[in-house]
Amino acid sequence: MKYIYILFFSVPFMLFSQETNETVQDTTDVEYVIIAGDSIVQKSIYLDEIVLLDKLRFKNKEGRRRYLILRRKTLKVYPYAKLAADRLRALNTKLATISKKRHKKKYAKKVQKYIEEQFSEELKKLTKTEGQILVKLIHRQTGETAFNLIKTLRSGWRAFWYNSTAYMFNISLKREYNPMEVEEDYLIENILIRAWQDGHLKLVKSPLNFEYFNLTNKWGTIY
Repeated sequence: MKYIYILFFSVPFMLFSQETNETVQDTTDVEYVIIAGDSIVQKSIYLDEIVLLDKLRFKNKEGRRRYLILRRKTLKVYPYAKLAADRLRALNTKLATISKKRHKKKYAKKVQKYIEEQFSEELKKLTKTEGQILVKLIHRQTGETAFNLIKTLRSGWRAFWYNSTAYMFNISLKREYNPMEVEEDYLIENILIRAWQDGHLKLVKSPLNFEYFNLTNKWGTIY
């Protein structure tokens, strides 16, 4: 899937014992917590955010089967989407330190060649459905569509050409990740969060503007 691979360049709890921490009270009757090894007196203890998910329920066997297929495909391609986001951040950081345009172009090509050599054969084996999920997850991870990434890193003409080629296989590089309006995207987000909570992947917060609980309120929990 040449048009895709070219752009590649449980929550811990804090436990406190009486031996290591103490609670003190000032003259204004406000309690503070002193954590061992920390010289800063705090009014409260901050814990990582926890997302509580309802038990999966399905309308019928067919709904369960479709969800499990989507889960398998999503978990298969998510590492590639995360890789794309990581490489893009690293590339932009490096390019910011290079002043000459031709040197930037040379470095970008070097990164692109390395990624193609490492992952192109694996990406070519993706099915059409997996390729489209990957395109949407790239948008989730980077905040940019695959089309715009190619347009920025290569040229507008190449982006148009690759999108036209992808269209022949029912894959749009302009496809966005929109769990607020597309039920499949909501299910993909549900799959990612559950996999993260089970320790199967490291989930990166999306730069896109959506909140999972708002999605649940809209789509519900019965699939």
